[in-house]
Amino acid sequence: MSESEVAGSDIYLQPSVRFKQGCRYMVCARSGHGKTSLLNFLFGASRQYDGEVLYNGWEGGDTFGLRLRHMSYMQQDLGLFPELTVLENVVIKNNLTHFKSDAEIEKMLLQVLPEEKLHQPLSTLSLGQRQRVAAVRAMCQPFCFLLLDEPFSHLDRQTAQSVANMMAAEATRQGAAIILTALDPVEMMSFDKEFQL
Repeated sequence: MSESEVAGSDIYLQPSVRFKQGCRYMVCARSGHGKTSLLNFLFGASRQYDGEVLYNGWEGGDTFGLRLRHMSYMQQDLGLFPELTVLENVVIKNNLTHFKSDAEIEKMLLQVLPEEKLHQPLSTLSLGQRQRVAAVRAMCQPFCFLLLDEPFSHLDRQTAQSVANMMAAEATRQGAAIILTALDPVEMMSFDKEFQL
């Protein structure tokens, strides 16, 4: 993006921006204006920027360890495995973190999906149902920051509210921050600060 495209941004080109653990942030922008890029920068998935991203003074180094223990990221493309079942898609992440019990995983999934969907291949689910699976998977690790890239884009309001409640409860339980991107303001969750890109 050119400087003129981000000239009015609350984040880009600013001397510094701080996200504090335990707070909730919403970042709004039109399509193609850097929402996903911002989360990729914070997650360490992209280094195509000037400046630095610090996590409690950390810069570079053990990106895998940072992600495994401190940052969970629900990407817009979801990153799920279509050939695996719903349950397998969540368990495969939990096998890395050993953070949730089988009963906890099933309870979260049943909050957002009918029971008969849990053992179906992901490829048989709608995009909205897949988005719910990705949301549950994002909860299956310890995190200080939960990064959410348009997490409700394919959900009806009632389902989005259920998913938002689940995420907010888990973030509160872990004392974590939420950084959520959206095209338009999100009403399913309260925020401490809103940014415009």
